[in-house]
Amino acid sequence: MSELTIAALRLGLFVLMWIFVFAVAAVLRRDLFGARAQTGRRATRPAKPMPQPSYEAGPIPRPEEIAATPRHLRVVQGSLAGTTVPLSGTPITIGRSHSSTLVLSDDFASGRHARIVPGEGGWWIEDAGSTNGTLVDGERITAPVRLRVGTRITIGHTVMELAP
Repeated sequence: MSELTIAALRLGLFVLMWIFVFAVAAVLRRDLFGARAQTGRRATRPAKPMPQPSYEAGPIPRPEEIAATPRHLRVVQGSLAGTTVPLSGTPITIGRSHSSTLVLSDDFASGRHARIVPGEGGWWIEDAGSTNGTLVDGERITAPVRLRVGTRITIGHTVMELAP
């Protein structure tokens, strides 16, 4: 082969190597910081529409239904086992980001992994576009799912459940 051909091959491999390096850096950046960053500020993803609470008068709940209303999110397995977060009517964000309500030190959790929000008939969980997904009672979710007392939520190696 001529020197020109060898030089062209070296240049091609050099360019491919840098494309690979930039692709890896972009994936890491997206995983660590969530949505695409804009110059000078972080972009936020538009929230997916969640079922809105209904304030219409309905039947009076039975005592066993009141007792079965989730009031806490409890971490049962993982580095934060024993941690309890009260469900107070405001959304709870879960992930590795320090701006999350429940900050996980789990390598398999994304920066903004999932969120639990109040909605029609109780509490709902939705995956926030995480890399490894969110499991509810062992099933990976793709849409918002209603939570009940005892529902198991798995994010990476961390397992949580709703408690009365």
